[in-house]
Amino acid sequence: MHKKILYRSDMLRCALCYDAPCTKACGKMDPAGLLRSIWFGNENTAAAKIPEGNPCKNCSADCEAACVRPHQVPVRDLILKLEKEVKPELGYEDYEDESRLESEICGIKLENPFMLSSSVVGSTYDMCSRAFDAGWAGVSFKTICMFDIHEASPRFSAITGDTGSIIGFKNIEQLSDHSVEENMEIFRRLKENYPEKFILASIMGRDEDEWETLARLCEENGADAIELNFSCPNMAEEGLGSDIGQSPELVEQFTAAARRGANIPILAKLTPNVAKMSPAAEAAKRGGANGISAINTIKSIVKVDPDTLVSAPAVRKMSAVGGYSGSAVKPIALRFIAEMGRDPELDGMHISGMGGIETWQDALEFILLGAGSVQVTTAVMQYGYRIIDDLKSGLNRYLADKGINRVKDACGLALDYVSETTDILERDTVVFPMFQKDLCIGCGRCMISCADGGHQAITLSEDRHPRLNGKKCVGCHLCVLVCPNNAISSGRRRISRKNP
Repeated sequence: MHKKILYRSDMLRCALCYDAPCTKACGKMDPAGLLRSIWFGNENTAAAKIPEGNPCKNCSADCEAACVRPHQVPVRDLILKLEKEVKPELGYEDYEDESRLESEICGIKLENPFMLSSSVVGSTYDMCSRAFDAGWAGVSFKTICMFDIHEASPRFSAITGDTGSIIGFKNIEQLSDHSVEENMEIFRRLKENYPEKFILASIMGRDEDEWETLARLCEENGADAIELNFSCPNMAEEGLGSDIGQSPELVEQFTAAARRGANIPILAKLTPNVAKMSPAAEAAKRGGANGISAINTIKSIVKVDPDTLVSAPAVRKMSAVGGYSGSAVKPIALRFIAEMGRDPELDGMHISGMGGIETWQDALEFILLGAGSVQVTTAVMQYGYRIIDDLKSGLNRYLADKGINRVKDACGLALDYVSETTDILERDTVVFPMFQKDLCIGCGRCMISCADGGHQAITLSEDRHPRLNGKKCVGCHLCVLVCPNNAISSGRRRISRKNP
C-alpha cells in the first residue's frame, strides 16, 4: 500500500454533491466519484478509475466552474495528483474479485461484512431495498417493540468540525414507530425480494413474554437472526434499553426468554455505559446468545446554549440525555470490541462491531480487533448508502495487498498487540520525531506545543524550521499530532535512553 499523500484537507470545500454538477460538466469520467473516494480514504480505487489519456491533462476545468462552490475545489489538480503519485504505485492484483469480502454471522453467509445498524437508516422497506441495491449485505432493522412510540421534534444534534462534517452526533430518537404487524410485513417482502441479504431483527420487550413473542414472530416472518436491544440510552425508563445492559442478571434472563421463542441465531446488543462489557456479554452467552453487537450509543449532553441555558436538541426549551455516536466514539467502541475479543469465555461468539465507522479503514480496525461483521448508521445519515462502494473496494484492496483470502482470516489479528494495562510496555527506549523540511511551512506549532504541553525540546531556526534537542525530547510525539501540514512523522529507529 502506498504512502498516503491525499487527505480530506486537499478538498475541504467539496460538498460531496448528489448528482454532482462537476461530473455532468466533465462528461468523460466521474470526478465526483473520484473525490468521494479520496474523502473516504480510498485514493487507490480513485486512481485506478482514471482512464488512459487522462482528460484532465488538456481540459479547461469546466468541472470547477460548474461546482456548487465555483472554483473552490481543485478538482483538476487532485485528479492529476492521483494519476502522477498514486496510480504508478498500484499493484496488479485482481481487485474486482469481491469473494474475499464474503463473511458470515453465526454460520449464515454475508456477501460482505457491511450492514446497516438498527436505526432510522433501516426502518422501512424502501430504505432497506435501496441499501441492498447499493451493495449493503444486510440490515439490523430498527428496533421493534409492542408499545406505542411517539418521537420528539427535533431529535438530533451534532458537533461538527471545520469542514462542517459531523464529528459527534446526538440523538434522542427511540424505537420503530410502525406496528409489529407492519414490520413483519416488511420482513416478508424483504426476504422474498432479497433472499440473499441478511435481516437482523432488533427487538425490545418489557417482560419475558414480550421478548419471547417478538423473537418468535421475527423468525416466523423471515428474519435470519435476532438482535436483542439491551442498550438504547433513550429507553431507560421502567427497566428498558440500557438499564438492562447494565445488569448481567437481566441480560441473561431476557436472552433466555428470547431463546425460548426462536431457534435462529441471537445477538445481544450491549451498552457502552458500563465499566466493563464482558460480564453482560458472558451473561448473554449463558442465556443462549450466539453473538454480541457493540456498541450502542453513549449517554451524552453535547451542547448547552449559554444564552438560553438549553441543551440541544431542545423540545419546547427542554432536552434530555441522549445517545452519542459518530467518529468521536470509535476509540471507545474499539476498546470494548478488544475487551470481548480477548475474553476466553466468549470464544466462538460472533462479534458485530459498530461505533464511528465511516471509512474502510475504520471497519478494518474493528475486524482486526475481533469483529466478524460491522454495522454503520451515522456515516450513512451524513453521506448516504453510497459509501458502501468505498467501504467494499477499500477493504477488498487491503485484503488483496496483504494476501488475505477472506475477512475471517483478518479477524482478531491485532488482539495480541493490545493490553488492558500499560504495565507491559517497554520504557527504556525512545523514538524521536522526524522532520520533513520540504513539507514544513514554518508555522512553529510544534515548538509551541512542545514548550507548553511537552518537554521544551523544539526550537525554531532563523529560517523558521524546527530543531530538536535530543537531550530533552522524550519521544511523546505531540509534535507529530499537532503539525498542520503533516511534516513531522515518527523516526525509523528506537534509541536507548542511556545513549540519546
